[in-house]
Amino acid sequence: MSKTPSTKRSIVFFLVPNFTLLPFAGAIETLRIANRMLGYTAYEWRIASADGERVCSSSGIGIEVNSSLADERRFLSGENRPNMAIVCSGVFVEDFNNKSVNAWLREAYNRNVAVGSLCTGAHVLAQAGLLNGKRCAIHWENLPGFSESFPQAEVYADLYEVDGNLYTCAGGTASLDMMLNLIGQDFGEGLVNRVCEQHLTDRVRAANDRQRLPLRARLGVQNSKVLHIIELMEANLSEPLSLLEIADKVDLSRRQIERLFRQEMGRSPARYYLEIRLDRARHLLVQSSMPVVEVAVACGFVSASHFSKCYRELYSRSPQQERAERKVSNATSRTHEAA
Repeated sequence: MSKTPSTKRSIVFFLVPNFTLLPFAGAIETLRIANRMLGYTAYEWRIASADGERVCSSSGIGIEVNSSLADERRFLSGENRPNMAIVCSGVFVEDFNNKSVNAWLREAYNRNVAVGSLCTGAHVLAQAGLLNGKRCAIHWENLPGFSESFPQAEVYADLYEVDGNLYTCAGGTASLDMMLNLIGQDFGEGLVNRVCEQHLTDRVRAANDRQRLPLRARLGVQNSKVLHIIELMEANLSEPLSLLEIADKVDLSRRQIERLFRQEMGRSPARYYLEIRLDRARHLLVQSSMPVVEVAVACGFVSASHFSKCYRELYSRSPQQERAERKVSNATSRTHEAA
C-alpha cells in the first residue's frame, strides 16, 4: 500500500496519573521513526491531561502536556479534531474515574475518532462504556480484576486487540506492536520492516502472541504432564477441580501426580493449587473494590473465614490488611506526585 505525502494521522495521548512510561514512549518513538523513514510528518501527536498540567508517570518522571480535557472536547468540533485518542495509564488505574474523561471518550468514538489504550487504559475505556461486547487487551497482572469489574467486555491476555475503531494493548513493548499494526494499515509491510530495523526489533509480533513467558520457561519445568496439570489449575480457579478430576483428565493416578509435584514443584499439587488461587485473590484485592467475601468466592473458597485463614498463612497479613496497605500506598503515591 502506498499513500501520498498528504496522508496524515493526528493522535492525542491522554495521560492518567501514574501511567507507565515504557508503552507511552514506545508508541511515540514508533510513530517518530515512521515519519523519519517516510520523509514527512505522516503522524502528528499531542499530549493531554485532565487539567492541562504535567503528569507524573509511575517511575516519577513528569511529562509536560499540550492540552487539557476541556481543550480536547472543544477540538472535537473543529479543525484540530484528532483521528485517534489513546488513553495511557498504569498502576492504580482502578482509582481513576473521571466522568468528564468518560464523556469525552464516548463523544470522540461517536464522532468516528478511533479510541485506544496502552497498558491498563482499557479500564478507562470500559468505565466509559466503550468495551461492552468488544474484544480488548489489558496487562496480564490486571486481567483478573478487570474481568470481574467489567464482565461485559471480552478481555484477552493478548498483546493487543483491534475491534473496529477500538485499539487496546497490554502495555510494555506491546505498544510497539500495536503501532506497527497501525502503520501497516496505513503504509504497508515495507515501512513496517524499515521501522523494525531502526527499532532493532527482529520481528513483528502477532496480536495474539503471549504476554507472559510460556509456563515451561516461566516455571523452569520440563515435564509435560505437570505443565498440563498447571494449565488445568489456572483455567479452573473459581471452581477448583478435585485431584481425582485432574488425574482423570491427564491419565495419571493421584499418587503419580503427588510424586511428580513433589519432584518438580517442591510441594503437593493441593498446595500449589491453593497458592495460585491466593495469588489471583491478591490481584483482585488490590485491583478492585470487590467485597472480601466475593473475592473469596471468585477464587474458589467456600467461606470468607477459610479464605482469610489461608491468605494470612501465605502472606502474613489478612485480606483486609492487604487492601488497607494498598490504600496507604496509593495515598503516598499521590502525595509524592503533588509534591
